[in-house]
Amino acid sequence: MDKRYARILALAASAALSVGTLAACGSDDDSSTTSTGGGAAATTTTGGGGSATSGTIALLLPENRTARYESQDRPLFEAKARELCPDCRVIYSNAEQDASQQQQQAEAAITNGARVLVLDPVDGRAAASIVARAKQSDIGVIAYDRAIENADVDYYISFDNARVGELQGRALVDKLRRDGRSGSIVMINGSPTDPNAALFKRGAHSVIDSSGFRIAKEYDTPDWDPARAQTEMEQAIAAVGRDGFVGVYAANDGTAGGAIAAMRSNGVNPATRPTTGQDAELAGIQRIVAGDQYMTIYKAIKPEAENAAQLAVDLLGGNTESSIVNQRVNNGTKDVPSVILPPVAVTADNIRDTVVRDGFWRVDQICTSAYAAGCRRLGLN
Repeated sequence: MDKRYARILALAASAALSVGTLAACGSDDDSSTTSTGGGAAATTTTGGGGSATSGTIALLLPENRTARYESQDRPLFEAKARELCPDCRVIYSNAEQDASQQQQQAEAAITNGARVLVLDPVDGRAAASIVARAKQSDIGVIAYDRAIENADVDYYISFDNARVGELQGRALVDKLRRDGRSGSIVMINGSPTDPNAALFKRGAHSVIDSSGFRIAKEYDTPDWDPARAQTEMEQAIAAVGRDGFVGVYAANDGTAGGAIAAMRSNGVNPATRPTTGQDAELAGIQRIVAGDQYMTIYKAIKPEAENAAQLAVDLLGGNTESSIVNQRVNNGTKDVPSVILPPVAVTADNIRDTVVRDGFWRVDQICTSAYAAGCRRLGLN
């Protein structure tokens, strides 16, 4: 674990402890109600043990093709929100990669009394209209995981996304050099409507463009769709031939899976073409164990989701300068108070010391019968 990662995890733990002493909502001591605009009021209760807030928080996630949102982000956020504020209510919606549906879900959440929106946008530009609508009713907005551009958001929480692309590009280039390879790379980027995808792409190019490896074909993958990524990789192989590329930059584990499926269907052994990924999805980790995928990026979702819950509770209490903020990120409208967490590159060499040690995945989840041989080889079993 790098030093920045350790420092920020320590910050997250410290922040969580600081709110752990909050008094239960609804204390009989010195209660006051703060108006929050045209919608429902948020109640702040002050007593001998500190203060706590009650109200409704909406968690609006963008899609379910990436496994992390339903398996990690949602349950972790909801659990932490309950811990910090037992009297708070969480409204949850998933937009299934439809920006119009996300707009409707935000409207419904506002109608149902949400005082804070924790919004992971399908489209980082289009979501500015959701923020504008929320601000009309003095509703707080946290941009979660993806930036919302040109909007008056209260907080932003994510990872160092340009660094994600740099780590992916560096891992790929270094692996190819160690293997004595030269030639071309196929790039399969993320969704053009996701502002993070542009940062991943920029970070990767910052390494690859000066590496001596050429880019044979490059694609942006609408909706991060693995099936579309598979088609893109098939098109690349048809254009440059099975021997016309030495590695694949895939922006996340879903697109990596699509690229690897395309290689297999075209008679290319994916173990001979190092492929990047992101999100440390279980399928991605298992492909690394099997030797089909070279690396992924582990983003510690637990501190991200839990810190987002704390920011939401802070906003319910009227706090727009949370103690866990560690940066300010300009989104085109303002320097947004932000919590930025560090990503970590994962290869076969450090699965145990990253995703297993942190409890992100257990060994028994990774090492099913299909991956038993690979787990034995890596000492995971």
